Amino acid sequence: MKSATVFLSVIAFIVLILGCVPKENNTLEESSSVIEFKEKHRPQFHFTPEANWMNDPNGMFYYQGKYHLFYQYYPDSTVWGPMHWGHAESSDLVHWQHLPVALYPDTIGCIFSGGAIVDNHNTSGLGSAKSPPIIATFTHHDFKGEKAKTNDFQKQSLAYSLDGGYKWEKYEENPVISNVDKIKDFRDPKVVWHEDSKCWILALAAYDKVKFYSSPNLIDWTFISDFGIEEDHRLWECPDLFPIQVEGTDEKKWVLLVSIQKDAPNGGTATSYFIGDFDGKNFISNVNSQKWLDWGTDNYAFVTWNNLPANNNQVKGIGWMSNWQYAQTVPTEKWRSAMTLPRDLILSETSSGYILKSQPVKELQNLRTDSVIINQLEISNERLLKEFQKVTQAEMVVNVDLRKTDSDSFGIKLSNDLGENLVIEFDKTTNQMSVDRTNSNVAKFSEEFYGKVHRAPVDLSTETLELQIFIDVASVEIFVNEGELCFTGIFFPTKDFESISLFSKNGKCNISESKFYSLNSIWNTEHKTI
Repeated sequence: MKSATVFLSVIAFIVLILGCVPKENNTLEESSSVIEFKEKHRPQFHFTPEANWMNDPNGMFYYQGKYHLFYQYYPDSTVWGPMHWGHAESSDLVHWQHLPVALYPDTIGCIFSGGAIVDNHNTSGLGSAKSPPIIATFTHHDFKGEKAKTNDFQKQSLAYSLDGGYKWEKYEENPVISNVDKIKDFRDPKVVWHEDSKCWILALAAYDKVKFYSSPNLIDWTFISDFGIEEDHRLWECPDLFPIQVEGTDEKKWVLLVSIQKDAPNGGTATSYFIGDFDGKNFISNVNSQKWLDWGTDNYAFVTWNNLPANNNQVKGIGWMSNWQYAQTVPTEKWRSAMTLPRDLILSETSSGYILKSQPVKELQNLRTDSVIINQLEISNERLLKEFQKVTQAEMVVNVDLRKTDSDSFGIKLSNDLGENLVIEFDKTTNQMSVDRTNSNVAKFSEEFYGKVHRAPVDLSTETLELQIFIDVASVEIFVNEGELCFTGIFFPTKDFESISLFSKNGKCNISESKFYSLNSIWNTEHKTI
């Protein structure tokens, strides 16, 4: 949750302070509506708010057949302001229903990022065994304290729901964790159950490290340890600690996700991870083993859902599809920001160590409609795929036979008749993938956005290269070799890209069986807005 100081003048602070007053209304009114969502640049199969500003995903849990998604939300503007928790739910992680705002600012402060869990055994005593409470942990941010430079203006608080996550009450004795050390950036609490110690563990970002707290009841918290990189003083945010089973084995490891505020591999913000062990007190991992969940510039604050069915050993998460370098200036008008595609996380052990793979959830396959199949294709220059028409809502499953590919580089280009394009390229001479959006719009709105080509390492010395690529109006998500490498980027062409071509430079590229799908919109069917 980015600090407001970057954005706000003294006048804006006054507006924010006046805005941080109680005005909650969780009344559920059911009506039927058809949502079109046809504005320029509006994604058609990614989650977006109906209107106004959105950033970090928050408070995600699964309960009684519904995936709940909360998010940082400012209902009065398309730029960042006093934070609320917006709310949506889904039965399939694909089609989303917008719900009333869940948490509003109050006299303690505005509602910054955090998590939510299902307290199935009512350890908190706030519900009952038959009606377990949903407990949200969040940061109360006091703008008055920030303006006064007290440095203890962020504290951790609770809210709870007794009806499955629709109506919320703030805990009357908030905050439950005070900022005794007066750490300026002290936020984004995320809770997980630790079975061996029979305790709840809370991970909290404290500037350049993660602090861990333990509690038997979600109310009384004790500091137990912290984790950080001694020489790394970048701002850490949105930590998420969770256990995960190693693919194909009975081994269990622990993952710590940490979002980095600046100086990510391609500039600005990104989500990283550490693989290690957790003994109920300490997270143990080699600090030099920090890896990137996504190499693109537009997957931040990625966190996971709580309370998924345990028998499937599944871990699912979602991220904010933007970057603090330019999030407030992107050229959308009614709304700002989208979420990434929801993803399954899979931990694999390789010859070079553990890697956390990300794969788009399989439910997205239900959006597939028309398809074009290529059994075999040899590219020596550039080939326009005239067979495939629907470029703006597409999924591409492309297989490259590297044994029969002798070109220096090859790739995919999206373009329109204005000369704007987006180029995805794989360079065999450097073992790098690049995504070039520098020419994706002739009217460049931000130097940080258009200033450079983004790159990621990829091994092109193997026999095959498997690509799964999603294009949704103004975004691209690339999954390489079943999610061993992921790349998310957004772009804003003057008019939608209307053609797609495959290219090869200085040699031939051999494409084996590949499929190109058109995808349906998730917004053009009738559903209920509660």
